[in-house]
Amino acid sequence: MKRKLSQKMTLTEFDNGYWYATELKQFAKTIGLLAANQLRKDELEKAIRRFLQTGKVASPTQRSLAKTGIKDLERGLRLELPVVHYTSNKETKDFIVREALKIDPTLGRKSGARYRLNRWREEMLTQGKQITYGDLVQQYVKLNQGKESFPKIPYACYVNFLSDFLANEPGVTREQAILAWKKLKKLDTPKDYRSWVRFHKVKQK
Repeated sequence: MKRKLSQKMTLTEFDNGYWYATELKQFAKTIGLLAANQLRKDELEKAIRRFLQTGKVASPTQRSLAKTGIKDLERGLRLELPVVHYTSNKETKDFIVREALKIDPTLGRKSGARYRLNRWREEMLTQGKQITYGDLVQQYVKLNQGKESFPKIPYACYVNFLSDFLANEPGVTREQAILAWKKLKKLDTPKDYRSWVRFHKVKQK
Protein backbone atom coordinates (compact mmCIF):
# COMPACT_ATOMS: atom_id res chain seq x y z
CA MET A 1 0.00 0.00 0.00
CA LYS A 2 1.33 3.42 -0.96
CA ARG A 3 2.41 5.62 1.93
CA LYS A 4 0.47 8.87 2.33
CA LEU A 5 1.98 12.29 2.91
CA SER A 6 1.92 13.18 6.59
CA GLN A 7 3.23 15.95 8.78
CA LYS A 8 4.71 13.25 11.03
CA MET A 9 6.65 11.42 8.32
CA THR A 10 10.43 11.51 8.29
CA LEU A 11 12.50 13.17 5.61
CA THR A 12 13.74 9.74 4.51
CA GLU A 13 10.18 8.50 4.13
CA PHE A 14 9.39 11.52 1.99
CA ASP A 15 12.50 11.13 -0.18
CA ASN A 16 11.86 7.41 -0.67
CA GLY A 17 8.30 7.94 -1.85
CA TYR A 18 7.04 9.02 -5.24
CA TRP A 19 4.59 11.90 -5.10
CA TYR A 20 2.46 13.32 -7.87
CA ALA A 21 2.18 17.09 -8.21
CA THR A 22 -1.51 16.99 -7.21
CA GLU A 23 -0.61 15.19 -3.97
CA LEU A 24 2.15 17.67 -3.19
CA LYS A 25 -0.10 20.67 -3.82
CA GLN A 26 -2.85 19.29 -1.60
CA PHE A 27 -0.41 18.52 1.21
CA ALA A 28 1.28 21.93 0.84
CA LYS A 29 -2.07 23.60 1.41
CA THR A 30 -2.64 21.61 4.61
CA ILE A 31 0.62 22.92 6.10
CA GLY A 32 -0.23 26.49 5.13
CA LEU A 33 1.98 27.04 2.10
CA LEU A 34 0.55 29.98 0.20
CA ALA A 35 0.18 29.91 -3.58
CA ALA A 36 0.83 26.15 -3.67
CA ASN A 37 -1.01 25.89 -6.99
CA GLN A 38 1.50 28.27 -8.62
CA LEU A 39 4.58 26.28 -7.59
CA ARG A 40 6.41 23.75 -9.75
CA LYS A 41 6.74 20.18 -8.53
CA ASP A 42 10.41 20.62 -7.57
CA GLU A 43 9.54 23.80 -5.65
CA LEU A 44 6.77 22.00 -3.77
CA GLU A 45 9.16 19.20 -2.83
CA LYS A 46 11.73 21.73 -1.63
CA ALA A 47 9.19 23.51 0.57
CA ILE A 48 7.85 20.24 2.04
CA ARG A 49 11.36 18.94 2.75
CA ARG A 50 12.09 22.16 4.64
CA PHE A 51 8.87 21.76 6.64
CA LEU A 52 9.67 18.15 7.57
CA GLN A 53 13.19 19.17 8.62
CA THR A 54 12.38 22.34 10.56
CA GLY A 55 8.63 22.48 11.07
CA LYS A 56 8.63 25.86 9.35
CA VAL A 57 6.61 26.82 6.28
CA ALA A 58 8.35 29.14 3.82
CA SER A 59 8.13 29.92 0.13
CA PRO A 60 10.78 27.99 -1.82
CA THR A 61 11.19 30.77 -4.37
CA GLN A 62 11.57 34.53 -4.63
CA ARG A 63 9.73 34.79 -7.93
CA SER A 64 6.36 36.48 -7.99
CA LEU A 65 3.59 33.90 -7.84
CA ALA A 66 0.65 36.30 -8.06
CA LYS A 67 -0.45 36.93 -11.64
CA THR A 68 -3.09 39.55 -12.25
CA GLY A 69 -4.26 41.56 -15.21
CA ILE A 70 -4.42 40.78 -18.89
CA LYS A 71 -2.43 37.79 -20.10
CA ASP A 72 0.30 38.42 -22.66
CA LEU A 73 -1.50 36.06 -25.03
CA GLU A 74 -4.56 38.30 -24.98
CA ARG A 75 -2.40 41.27 -25.93
CA GLY A 76 -1.12 39.41 -28.98
CA LEU A 77 2.32 37.81 -28.93
CA ARG A 78 4.98 39.81 -30.79
CA LEU A 79 8.72 40.21 -30.42
CA GLU A 80 8.60 43.67 -28.83
CA LEU A 81 5.94 42.70 -26.25
CA PRO A 82 7.29 42.79 -22.66
CA VAL A 83 6.98 39.52 -20.71
CA VAL A 84 4.56 40.29 -17.88
CA HIS A 85 1.85 37.63 -17.62
CA TYR A 86 3.40 34.62 -19.37
CA THR A 87 1.26 31.60 -20.27
CA SER A 88 3.05 28.29 -20.76
CA ASN A 89 0.87 26.68 -23.43
CA LYS A 90 1.15 25.38 -26.99
CA GLU A 91 0.39 28.75 -28.56
CA THR A 92 3.22 30.49 -26.69
CA LYS A 93 5.68 27.67 -27.31
CA ASP A 94 4.82 27.54 -31.01
CA PHE A 95 5.35 31.31 -31.28
CA ILE A 96 8.84 31.07 -29.76
CA VAL A 97 9.83 28.14 -32.00
CA ARG A 98 8.43 29.79 -35.11
CA GLU A 99 10.31 33.04 -34.49
CA ALA A 100 13.49 31.14 -33.57
CA LEU A 101 13.40 29.29 -36.91
CA LYS A 102 13.30 32.64 -38.68
CA ILE A 103 16.67 33.41 -37.09
CA ASP A 104 18.14 29.96 -37.67
CA PRO A 105 16.14 27.74 -40.06
CA THR A 106 18.37 24.75 -39.18
CA LEU A 107 17.73 25.05 -35.44
CA GLY A 108 17.01 21.75 -33.72
CA ARG A 109 15.38 21.10 -30.36
CA LYS A 110 17.91 20.18 -27.72
CA SER A 111 16.65 18.16 -24.76
CA GLY A 112 16.34 20.40 -21.72
CA ALA A 113 16.37 23.69 -23.62
CA ARG A 114 12.76 24.58 -22.89
CA TYR A 115 13.21 23.86 -19.17
CA ARG A 116 16.24 26.16 -19.06
CA LEU A 117 14.43 28.85 -21.01
CA ASN A 118 11.67 28.87 -18.40
CA ARG A 119 14.17 29.09 -15.55
CA TRP A 120 16.02 31.92 -17.36
CA ARG A 121 12.76 33.83 -17.79
CA GLU A 122 11.88 33.42 -14.10
CA GLU A 123 15.38 34.50 -13.03
CA MET A 124 15.30 37.64 -15.17
CA LEU A 125 11.89 38.69 -13.86
CA THR A 126 12.84 37.89 -10.25
CA GLN A 127 15.86 40.19 -10.64
CA GLY A 128 13.54 42.94 -11.84
CA LYS A 129 14.87 42.90 -15.40
CA GLN A 130 12.41 43.71 -18.16
CA ILE A 131 12.54 41.24 -21.02
CA THR A 132 10.53 40.91 -24.20
CA TYR A 133 9.35 37.93 -26.19
CA GLY A 134 12.13 38.79 -28.61
CA ASP A 135 14.58 38.20 -25.74
CA LEU A 136 12.94 34.81 -25.09
CA VAL A 137 13.35 33.89 -28.74
CA GLN A 138 17.01 34.91 -28.76
CA GLN A 139 17.68 32.90 -25.60
CA TYR A 140 15.86 29.88 -27.05
CA VAL A 141 18.08 30.04 -30.15
CA LYS A 142 21.20 30.30 -27.98
CA LEU A 143 20.17 27.33 -25.83
CA ASN A 144 19.48 25.09 -28.83
CA GLN A 145 22.64 25.90 -30.75
CA GLY A 146 25.70 23.75 -30.19
CA LYS A 147 25.96 19.99 -29.83
CA GLU A 148 27.05 19.88 -26.20
CA SER A 149 24.54 18.37 -23.79
CA PHE A 150 23.38 20.43 -20.85
CA PRO A 151 24.77 19.57 -17.40
CA LYS A 152 22.36 17.29 -15.59
CA ILE A 153 20.00 19.00 -13.19
CA PRO A 154 20.62 17.57 -9.68
CA TYR A 155 17.09 16.30 -9.24
CA ALA A 156 15.69 12.79 -8.84
CA CYS A 157 13.21 12.60 -11.70
CA TYR A 158 12.02 10.50 -14.62
CA VAL A 159 14.23 12.22 -17.22
CA ASN A 160 17.44 11.80 -15.22
CA PHE A 161 16.66 8.18 -14.39
CA LEU A 162 16.03 7.29 -18.02
CA SER A 163 19.21 9.03 -19.12
CA ASP A 164 21.34 7.19 -16.53
CA PHE A 165 19.63 3.85 -17.10
CA LEU A 166 20.12 3.92 -20.88
CA ALA A 167 23.73 5.06 -20.50
CA ASN A 168 24.71 2.37 -17.99
CA GLU A 169 22.64 -0.68 -18.96
CA PRO A 170 24.15 -2.17 -22.17
CA GLY A 171 21.64 -3.23 -24.80
CA VAL A 172 18.49 -2.06 -23.02
CA THR A 173 15.65 -0.39 -24.89
CA ARG A 174 13.78 2.76 -23.94
CA GLU A 175 10.73 0.61 -23.20
CA GLN A 176 12.77 -1.39 -20.68
CA ALA A 177 14.02 1.82 -19.09
CA ILE A 178 10.45 3.10 -18.72
CA LEU A 179 9.40 -0.21 -17.16
CA ALA A 180 12.29 0.02 -14.70
CA TRP A 181 11.20 3.54 -13.73
CA LYS A 182 7.65 2.33 -13.07
CA LYS A 183 9.02 -0.36 -10.77
CA LEU A 184 11.35 2.10 -9.04
CA LYS A 185 8.45 4.43 -8.24
CA LYS A 186 6.91 1.67 -6.11
CA LEU A 187 10.10 0.94 -4.15
CA ASP A 188 10.87 2.41 -0.74
CA THR A 189 14.04 4.08 -1.97
CA PRO A 190 15.18 7.36 -3.58
CA LYS A 191 14.07 7.69 -7.19
CA ASP A 192 17.41 7.64 -8.99
CA TYR A 193 19.49 5.13 -10.95
CA ARG A 194 22.02 4.65 -8.13
CA SER A 195 19.24 3.48 -5.82
CA TRP A 196 17.95 1.14 -8.53
CA VAL A 197 21.38 -0.49 -8.83
CA ARG A 198 21.78 -0.75 -5.06
CA PHE A 199 18.33 -2.35 -4.70
CA HIS A 200 19.11 -5.02 -7.32
CA LYS A 201 22.51 -5.82 -5.80
CA VAL A 202 20.84 -6.47 -2.45
CA LYS A 203 18.10 -8.48 -4.12
CA GLN A 204 20.63 -10.74 -5.85
CA LYS A 205 22.48 -11.65 -2.64
